[in-house]
This record gives sequence, structure tokens and C-alpha cells, in this order.
Amino acid sequence: MTSIAIATRRGTSGPSADAAATYTSPSTGRTAAAVVDGMGHGEDIVRLAPMLAETAVRVGAVNGALAGLLSAGLLVRDPGPDGVGVLAVGREDGSAELVWAGDCRAWRWDGEQLHHLTTDHNLAAYLTRAARDNRGQGEVPVAALADYVGITLGLATPATAPYISVPAGGLLLLTSDGVHDQVPADEIEALVRKLHDRPQALAESLVAAARPGFQGERDDATALVITV
Repeated sequence: MTSIAIATRRGTSGPSADAAATYTSPSTGRTAAAVVDGMGHGEDIVRLAPMLAETAVRVGAVNGALAGLLSAGLLVRDPGPDGVGVLAVGREDGSAELVWAGDCRAWRWDGEQLHHLTTDHNLAAYLTRAARDNRGQGEVPVAALADYVGITLGLATPATAPYISVPAGGLLLLTSDGVHDQVPADEIEALVRKLHDRPQALAESLVAAARPGFQGERDDATALVITV
């Protein structure tokens, strides 16, 4: 990872429970980057979200992406506040390890096309996959189903936290749902195509592009852009 740009915007429901963090380990030389989306806007999760992101990157840069994600999950293992997150950890060859729990997303720009790398752990994504398996097409029309998250940081285990390898080169994007739920994928790709050589401008543009809901409400929105 040669550079990392971060942008975030508070939503309309209270203090922001989004957080992003990066860390480079002096011992391994590996850099980790994470986006965390705390569930709700209560005092506890607003305080914890930056701690979750910081724990993920500090452990991940030393011990690997899965260890980083699960270590963050230990902070919310008791009943109470919880969250979702995505963590990327760079390797010496320029590739990266990627793990996630919940509905934060990762995307890769290979210089020509934007690829969505993650699968949301929520009811909307599950039913959409089922609909496509049965009929070969279709999207679940009830957006509210996206609020039913099946795997969170507090519930993540080695068996339920997906792990993928991301090739070297291009850009890696991490987003909270306040970005990708409110910005269509084709618009995200258009912004990446236009601003891929200006990572900070791209992160800020992704956050700014998030549209308000029907009643003017906006979720917290965070984008992290990694040059790999």
C-alpha cells in the first residue's frame, strides 16, 4: 500500500459511529486499513467505533487480517454495542488480504473496471442471491431488509468471516453503507474512473455523492481509498 486517503461525513441521526484507521507495523512493514460502521448512534458505540478500527489495523498489520478483525470483535463480544467492518492488510508483493463482517464493502479498480469484492452479510443480500439462483435475475425490492445484518464484528468467527486475496496494482476502496447504499454502483465506478489518480479527491467525492433518503435523512458515510 503506497498511499491511503480517507473521507467521512456525519449523518443526520446523531454523532457519527463510522470510523476509519490505518497503521504500519515497524516490525513487519505491513500496512493495514479498516472502515468500521457502528450500529446505531448511542454514546457507547460512538466511543467504541474508533477503538474497533484501531484495534483491527494494529493487530492486523502484525498478525494478519483475520486476527485483526477477530480482535476488534472481542471488544464487542458482550451484549451491547456492535458494529460491522472491513479490513485490508498489505503484503510485501503489493497484494493484500481482505476480511469483513457485515455490510461494509471493498472494491478494486484494476485500471479498466471496478470490481465489487465483498458480499453483504444482511437479509437483503441473502434474499437477492436466492432470487437470482431461482430465476436467474432480480433484486429484492425492500431496502429495509439491508438493516438485518447477520454477521457483525461481535459475532464474527474464523468460519464466518470471509477471507480473500486481492491482487497487486490499481486501487482498493473500502466504504461504509452510508456511501454504497446511497450511490449506485455505476456512479461509484464513474467517480473512480475520473479520479483514480487523485485518491483524496476520490474519497471526498464518494462521500459527497451519497444522497439523502426520502425524508432528507442521511447515514454516516465513510470512504477509504488505497493505492496498491
